[in-house]
Amino acid sequence: MQDQLFNQVALTLIPGLGPVSRKKLVQYFGSASRILNAGEDELRSMPGIGEVLIKQIRSFKDFRMAGQTVRFVEQHGIKPLFITSPHYPQKLLHCPDAPTLLYWKGNADLNAAAVISIIGTRSNSGYGKQVTENLVASLPKNILVVSGLAYGIDAIAHKAALSNGLSTVGVLAHGLDDLYPPAHRNLAKSMFEQGGLLTEFHLQTKAGKYNFPRRNRIVAGISDATIVIETAVKGGSMITADLAFGYNRELFAVPGRLDDAKSAGCLQLIQQQKAMPYTSPEQLLETMTWEIPSLLPQKQTPQLAELSEDEQQLVQLLQQKACCTTDELQQYLPLGRSALAAILLNLEIRNIIRTMPGKRICLQ
Repeated sequence: MQDQLFNQVALTLIPGLGPVSRKKLVQYFGSASRILNAGEDELRSMPGIGEVLIKQIRSFKDFRMAGQTVRFVEQHGIKPLFITSPHYPQKLLHCPDAPTLLYWKGNADLNAAAVISIIGTRSNSGYGKQVTENLVASLPKNILVVSGLAYGIDAIAHKAALSNGLSTVGVLAHGLDDLYPPAHRNLAKSMFEQGGLLTEFHLQTKAGKYNFPRRNRIVAGISDATIVIETAVKGGSMITADLAFGYNRELFAVPGRLDDAKSAGCLQLIQQQKAMPYTSPEQLLETMTWEIPSLLPQKQTPQLAELSEDEQQLVQLLQQKACCTTDELQQYLPLGRSALAAILLNLEIRNIIRTMPGKRICLQ
């Protein structure tokens, strides 16, 4: 097994051999070992391979990094996912430039039935934050949320997923021996317990600017749908959106103000008919034919019958308005702050309500 991984890592280290060519080689020869041990005539028998690539494969001798990577993977509980592995994200296999080898650490199901990528600017507005949090809060718990662990919309999406009990995966533009940005280390630790981190980059690979577009193709390809919350007309989010469109994935964009530069990219995607305007979580879920929790018949639990009159009023209010802030509850209900706080604590302990980002209270 160790030798197999060693050869798989080594295959990804051969200079000049990109993911498209590696995918064709693996499809033709069946394994990394057979590719690395093939003679010139055997390599030449593969249709479409050129003499330059044959020379690169046959002359490759720098196996030091492959050995270091194997040891690092074993020491840190990282799961390597070669392109032929049944655990490899199957949606990525439909992309012609699918990564040959992925490094994965986490507990999420990368082959979840429903996967959504949420992306956007690093310098989001308050509106973008609100849209992201509302969207994630409305998603069924079986949906996997993917993003790039960057500042702004990415981090908001990851945090909202964690707060709402959804698994969330961060796709990195560097190796798993590093973390960029460093400010997200605690966020990454939480994601290991409720999602995970994924990368195609091997040990000692830093987050160079050329790595981000490569990272973005994984964000786009691993998902059923990508939603762009806010973005200018240029930047990483637009690259990811174009990739998702090219991979025939569903693409949504949040229509913002005409005079807002942060919405210019979203409006362009909609105008070019690449993206569908995002208007609500229900619209997204209906388009994707995913189950809509708010439209499911509400079941009367034994707990509700045992509520006090004040607790029943609060629950009925939340049934009408979906979510309320504590200030809004204070306006609608004739309760003092301490009484309201006691009721909220009791209902949360009994798993009837939950507290969302922005101090919003929602029914479970």
